[in-house]
Amino acid sequence: MGGCDLGPGVRNGKFRVALHLLGTLFFLLLTSLSIHSAEIEQARSLMFQGKNAEAMELCGEALKERFADEEWAILSVRLHLIQGKYPEALKLVTGALTRYNRSIRVRLAAREVFQMNGKVEDARRMLDEINQLVGSRRWAYSDLANQVALGRAALLLGADAKLVLENFLNPAKKDEPKYRETYVAIGELTLAKSDMALAQKNYEEGAALFPEDPDMNFGLARAYAGSDRARMIAEVEKALEKNERHVPSLLLLADHLIDAEEYADAEEHLEKVFEVNPVQPEAWAYRAVMAHLRSDPEGEAEALKSALKHWHTNPQVSHLVGLKLSQKYRFEEGATYQRQAIRWDPEYLPAKIQLAQDLLRLGLEAEGWRLADEVHQKDGYDIGAYNLVTLHENIEKFEVLTNDHFVVRMHAREASIYGREVLELLEGARTALCEKYRLTPEKKTLVEIFPEQKDFAVRTFGMPGGEGYLGVCFGSVITANSPASQTANPSNWKAVLWHEFCHVVTLSLTRNKMPRWLSEGISVYEERLANPVWGQAMTPRYREMVLDGELTPVGELSGAFLTPKSGLHLQFAYYESSLVVEYLVQTHGLEALRAILTDLGEGKTINEAIEARTAPMETVEKGFEAFVRQRAEELGPGLEWKRPDESDVASEGTEWMDKYPKNYWVLVSKAKALISQKKWQEAKVPLKFLIEQYPDQTGSDSAYGLLALVHRELNEPVEEREALARLALFDADAADAFLRMMELDSQSGDWQPVAKNAERFLAVNPLLPQPHRFLGTASEALGDSKRAIRSYETLLKLDPRDPADVHFRLAKLLHQAGDPGARRHVLEALEEAPRYREAHRLLLAIRAEAAAPAVRAEPAGDPPVEPRPEATP
Repeated sequence: MGGCDLGPGVRNGKFRVALHLLGTLFFLLLTSLSIHSAEIEQARSLMFQGKNAEAMELCGEALKERFADEEWAILSVRLHLIQGKYPEALKLVTGALTRYNRSIRVRLAAREVFQMNGKVEDARRMLDEINQLVGSRRWAYSDLANQVALGRAALLLGADAKLVLENFLNPAKKDEPKYRETYVAIGELTLAKSDMALAQKNYEEGAALFPEDPDMNFGLARAYAGSDRARMIAEVEKALEKNERHVPSLLLLADHLIDAEEYADAEEHLEKVFEVNPVQPEAWAYRAVMAHLRSDPEGEAEALKSALKHWHTNPQVSHLVGLKLSQKYRFEEGATYQRQAIRWDPEYLPAKIQLAQDLLRLGLEAEGWRLADEVHQKDGYDIGAYNLVTLHENIEKFEVLTNDHFVVRMHAREASIYGREVLELLEGARTALCEKYRLTPEKKTLVEIFPEQKDFAVRTFGMPGGEGYLGVCFGSVITANSPASQTANPSNWKAVLWHEFCHVVTLSLTRNKMPRWLSEGISVYEERLANPVWGQAMTPRYREMVLDGELTPVGELSGAFLTPKSGLHLQFAYYESSLVVEYLVQTHGLEALRAILTDLGEGKTINEAIEARTAPMETVEKGFEAFVRQRAEELGPGLEWKRPDESDVASEGTEWMDKYPKNYWVLVSKAKALISQKKWQEAKVPLKFLIEQYPDQTGSDSAYGLLALVHRELNEPVEEREALARLALFDADAADAFLRMMELDSQSGDWQPVAKNAERFLAVNPLLPQPHRFLGTASEALGDSKRAIRSYETLLKLDPRDPADVHFRLAKLLHQAGDPGARRHVLEALEEAPRYREAHRLLLAIRAEAAAPAVRAEPAGDPPVEPRPEATP
């Protein structure tokens, strides 16, 4: 028969059976994959909830199967690392590398395991192997999970972060918007590069897609940590609601509590971490920080030993300890820890950029700028490094002013306008405060004044932001915003620099070992003593806060600076701190305050120092509260301070206000309402009553300012001048009032107060022409030629409206002083105004005087020498 051919019917039947079997097998495979996928998600969900043991049990069972997916091994490794089971993770990953011998994702997990076991070379080998595998089998790693893993590996291998985003992570996110690991990878990258805006956006999207994942809330918390502490805490709380054992969130809260000097609470959170992972390196690093801050070297060494137990050269530990010390203004100690991190890993860029910041804040600029540039060259996406390098280019253009005690850097134009006054103010502060606190500074103080707020922020904080800060002191380095950066409402720059130099004194005395509240409190207190108009005073809103129980206990004041409810609450923290200092000095004497500073420098805590030099903290707090309440109650004692009923406030018109004839809030509202209706005479009544009952008021709602406006509208210049003068006694920033008084007094020829108010205005904003013109004119009239010359010379740098007049006035003064510069200025006046007759007459006089000596000097018999004719405009 030749061969066995069962015919086409049989053959087709066999084919159908084969197809059925294949279909069945494919269905079973899909079902198996679906079951395994569901089980993996179940295990991952347990991990998200902090049920690590249950999740590990599922992983262990799954890995017993012959064809278990690599996802199980990776998840199991992560669970081991969360719990600090580093040796067990090493054993697990060693087997996984054999079982999944071509997996780049397993190698990434293995790299972290090797590191945590101190096997740094093996960790590096994992990256090399990933590079080799991808080089020979790129096609095998084109799926989504491997695409994200390749992006992470590329970063670790030194690839440009922006290119990693563009070529790996963003395409992966676009291809599959619901893959969790993409959001984690993008978040980690952007946080590492200080791109907080992109990090916030990324984690917001991730939190919406993965609502049960605490890592997304934690990422958001980190992204907001530097700009919005309240939001940070809210996100951490959300993460801990999902997983009360979420180690990263517990660590971030401990970090925050250390910043707030709430060390006992920080320790409680670290204990919760140790319940999950007894050898967690960051937790032990935080313990080392707290030991250092309480001057406990043995405790610090023991904590560091535990932090480095499994990885003896872990640069992250040293970097974290140094970072926290620097945040406490311990820049020298912080720099020492960063140098240790760099010795352990010369390529660890976070330590290098932090060391750069530390050195710049210590005034060691050459090395600081070099390190910043080095980090920028190696990592072009690091926003912090980029900001510093750009800032350095700007600072190099600044003018440098020096004397025996200070180095001042300013924009060249500003230095020429008020640089001399800056040095004079600083010298005055140094003389007064160093003598008072018995300090001899060891080196010059560096002061940098920035015309751009963003440059101030980068120099001060490393990143843009911090809009509410006027100046910052690091010890022997001061950074400050110039009036140019403060736009519409600049603050008194003299008060700012006095305040900041006081920090130089107190930080030097304590070797930077003092809580923020005390440092700020002394500076605000010394402002008030230097000039009663500087600093802060009790206000209606502060009164309300004091009497409504919003005082922060003395022992917790640093926390009031860290997470204030609002800008007002932050300002109140400054004011309250200054009152604590005033209370301590008034009750126990200046010597007690000096002794507290000495004790802090020797390592005592603030509460220990206060109790040793004054009284038990409970006594101090009770006495202080009574002191502040009395201060609050003394404000406007003849006024009613309870806010009116909301139903009345919601009423239309002003008739309801008659029910509250002595109520401060109602009287202010009534006066404003009458002013808005242009009922000027009627508005005087509530304003004068407010002033009678509360004579030392200030601020935007000051009755003095409103009353001055009323008098101006009624064309009552004498009364307007009187109201403005009273306002100026209580407000050092009232530039508009100073300007208006100059206008009124110049019209009446009263030049002494014109000069006084010009000086007041210049202390707020010396970069406007009006006060210089008024000061020049007043000084001329008062016979103070030197001050007049200086004012007119400065005015010419500010593009005055009538430069010809300024040049002429300056020429006249210089000519009277015998200064040959007079000729140049009169020519410039004529260049601006060719028909300026007085300038022509002055030029002729100057020429005549210049020619007369030449004629007398001619030998007898020779004809006189005719002066060279000048080109007259």
